[in-house]
Amino acid sequence: MKNFILEMEEYANLHNVPIIEKESIAFIMKYIKANNIKSVLEIGSAIGYSAILMASATQDVVVTTIERDENRYMECLKNVKKCGLDKKINVFYQDALEVNLNNVEYDLIFIDAAKGQYKKFFEKFKYFLSKDGVIITDNLKFHGYVGKADSIESKNLKSLVQKIEGYIEFLKDNKEFDTKFYDIGDGLSVSKRKDEK
Repeated sequence: MKNFILEMEEYANLHNVPIIEKESIAFIMKYIKANNIKSVLEIGSAIGYSAILMASATQDVVVTTIERDENRYMECLKNVKKCGLDKKINVFYQDALEVNLNNVEYDLIFIDAAKGQYKKFFEKFKYFLSKDGVIITDNLKFHGYVGKADSIESKNLKSLVQKIEGYIEFLKDNKEFDTKFYDIGDGLSVSKRKDEK
């Protein structure tokens, strides 16, 4: 398994596929173990790197992951099979914003897809969170650009960074969720529903 993970890291590097930073996935795997997480929904599979590591965190955890890019979806399927985790990881080829979920709940929802859509993902999938579940979002520092939007010259990059900054404000002001921010990897947040009084 260890060698295969290294192979995936090399593949990602070679083909310019963004995968989660090691510190961040280590944090999430630890969280899965410590909080007895049984079900994970991942928005954005890429090549299956994080799904495979999350699924291998404990014996009980099952991961559902959604990917809209066909090449990455195929690569993800191949990698999941290669690791022998096809019983623990369900991979869906669809745009997450178009997915219809019914009667399912997840202990952990991991958002790591199109950065400009984070708020929409959060708003859509919060309804599928189990009672004490959490939503974890990755890349909130976005390679150090977040907080420096004014000094960015590229219009597209600036607009994306502003969307991430907007998402961070949305989390901070959220009346429904308490969010903790972690300076780990490329920046992580963990959002948990506030206790209903």
